[in-house]
Amino acid sequence: MARLYFMRGETQKSIANKVGVTEKTVSRWVDKEGWAEKRAAENITRPELVNKLLITINKLIEQVNESDDPDLISGLGDKLSKLSTTIEKLDKKANVVDAIEVFMAFGKWMQYRSSFDSEITPELLKAINKYQDLYISEQISKKS
Repeated sequence: MARLYFMRGETQKSIANKVGVTEKTVSRWVDKEGWAEKRAAENITRPELVNKLLITINKLIEQVNESDDPDLISGLGDKLSKLSTTIEKLDKKANVVDAIEVFMAFGKWMQYRSSFDSEITPELLKAINKYQDLYISEQISKKS
């Protein structure tokens, strides 16, 4: 439950009070289990990153078109190549990012259901989170 509260953006102090542990314990969980990184993955989606890169490419092209600076013009190809490579890498990892997004949505749904479905226990949520995390870790290590 603490992980779900953290992923919703609640403070570690609030989480500690809700689940009956110290803030230090919550902090240890956040660090050990990489919750901050997972929360960032939820809030920064692949499409947003791709869009930001495309905007950057557009700005670079506009700067070159408005400039007579030979250094700026000659460096454009290299910059565009690097940005294009980054976009390609993001697309290759889409399946991992998509899985994270689906797992996060599923976690929110499970939390909602737990308010009226007695079969959804903290132990069940913990087991599901464990295997989702294991899946993501294995997928990321395959891509590296």
